Amino acid sequence: MANGHATLHRMVLPDHTCPFGVRAKEMLEAAGYQVDDQILSSRDEVEAFKTEHGVATTPLIFIDGVAIGGADDLERHLATA
Repeated sequence: MANGHATLHRMVLPDHTCPFGVRAKEMLEAAGYQVDDQILSSRDEVEAFKTEHGVATTPLIFIDGVAIGGADDLERHLATA
């Protein structure tokens, strides 16, 4: 089990919750990470975040300050950790 800290930036809009963000949070918690769950709650927030970080999609996961990527990247990271 991990003892690190993870920051998860994910989209939770009034009409849509990103399933990849939900999956990422579940994987992080199952791996024992303390999760700082940063919710992007509007389309404007999501678009500004993607532009700021140079990513095409959310979620974006950081573990101990290092960008891991999205949910699929997290899954690969956890499999090799």
